[in-house]
Amino acid sequence: MEYFESDGLKLAFRVEGEGDPIVLAHGFASTHEVNWVATGWAQALTGAGYRIIMPDMRGHGASGKPHDAHAYTLSAMAGDLVALLDHLGEPGADLMGYSMGAMVSLVAAMEFPERFDRIVAAGVGAKLLDPKRDPGPVIEALLTAEPAGIADKGALLFRTFADQNGQDRKALAACFEAVRAPFPVDSLSRIARPVLVVAGETDVQAGAPGPLAERMPKGRAFAVPKRDHMKTVGDRAYKEAVLGFLGA
Repeated sequence: MEYFESDGLKLAFRVEGEGDPIVLAHGFASTHEVNWVATGWAQALTGAGYRIIMPDMRGHGASGKPHDAHAYTLSAMAGDLVALLDHLGEPGADLMGYSMGAMVSLVAAMEFPERFDRIVAAGVGAKLLDPKRDPGPVIEALLTAEPAGIADKGALLFRTFADQNGQDRKALAACFEAVRAPFPVDSLSRIARPVLVVAGETDVQAGAPGPLAERMPKGRAFAVPKRDHMKTVGDRAYKEAVLGFLGA
């Protein structure tokens, strides 16, 4: 792992391959290793001739982990991606994010249109358009000392994933509070770059990708057949759709 600084935080990243650069922003409670390496994405993209830039997002993995929700706005994390490009001397790159990373990627496309070319927003969909996204159950699940008592299945999934990845659960709770704030839906129409929205056909957390893609002038949607939120990540059809999009 290498390190750079953004907004006073020491953040970790890893670079592999040669060719056109693409930044990969992982999902909530994950890491670059879990989201992109273990799923075969790193191999698929480097094999296709891309230079992949994989940060551990703030609050995750080997990166700095503040416990203040104000540190985890989508704008702050989008700024981290730009700071990483600056650190590497890259004027621009393609960008792919999954789930939380997809939200960050869309905000990065809104706020830094000159730095990102093509955007893949995966693990998100129609649910992102809903202003009422209560973070309470997941925050409670992350902070409880007795995970056996977690009744909400979705919250339990996040808690189990966080524990499996050895994460700082207080940092994740602060992060989740921030990223579940209402998404800047009205700004989606400002994204002029090509955007591919991907979600699993049975992903109840993301919802269908079409309604989100329709909000962007150059948005297109792809539903991964028979996959939920967790199983979409490494799916072959998802990889094929992205490689086709990037190569078009």
